[in-house]
Amino acid sequence: MKVGKKVLLSSLLALTVFFVSAQEKQVQKKDNSSSEKETSVESEYLNDIDSDIITTLADSDDYDNKLVALQYLQGAIEDGNTSDAIIQALDKLAGEGLTSQTRTNGRLTNNFPEIRRQACLLMAKVPTEHSKNTLVSIAIADSEPMVIAAAVKSLGEIGINNNDETVEAIAFANRRNQVLNPTSSLALEVLTAYEILADSTENKKTIIDSVARISTDYHYVTPVRNKAYKLLKSLSSSGSDSNKKDSNKDKKQQSSNESSNEVTGD
Repeated sequence: MKVGKKVLLSSLLALTVFFVSAQEKQVQKKDNSSSEKETSVESEYLNDIDSDIITTLADSDDYDNKLVALQYLQGAIEDGNTSDAIIQALDKLAGEGLTSQTRTNGRLTNNFPEIRRQACLLMAKVPTEHSKNTLVSIAIADSEPMVIAAAVKSLGEIGINNNDETVEAIAFANRRNQVLNPTSSLALEVLTAYEILADSTENKKTIIDSVARISTDYHYVTPVRNKAYKLLKSLSSSGSDSNKKDSNKDKKQQSSNESSNEVTGD
């Protein structure tokens, strides 16, 4: 009997400890879940505040406010905030004086190339199809070499080249600038972008023609022309290697067909 009572008491004690432990774990889970929800709500609230501040600064007519907006944008994007409001503000600043114009008595008052340049560079941190399309539009439409150079640089870093659209836009922008205002800094960014995008380009003739123009244009400084010449050689060698592989494949296929014909007696 005494042994039975001891066993019964031990079992009751064990069950009590089990239920208390389970309740503590359940309370702890609820606390963690509540904490995560609070953190998420707080994060969304701060993101909304950032978006409101950035939108207000970007919409301002003041040049310095737009510079501050760019600083806020960089911080927001680095923190992972790529909301629609953030992207819209970035688009607006990238097209400041180009796609979004403010005029007083017919005079353009918001032509801020430096704002566009910084915004274009910042777009590389948001590597999306939308960013690519915006940068392509700016590279084609802008007349400031430093803005075009920034757009080309970001296009290379993003690396999206659907149907060679990006490469063709870069080639067009550089060809126009080469006629009107040849700039070595732009040509250098064009060559760097070509190096990145070459592997994703189906028709390399566009790149080869553009690089060849740069390599023989003495408006550009010697290091730029030398880089163009090296890239041209690289493109030519890769093209010849590809042709050799295709030729070897054809030869192997032909040999296989001949062997097959001999076996069948054809």
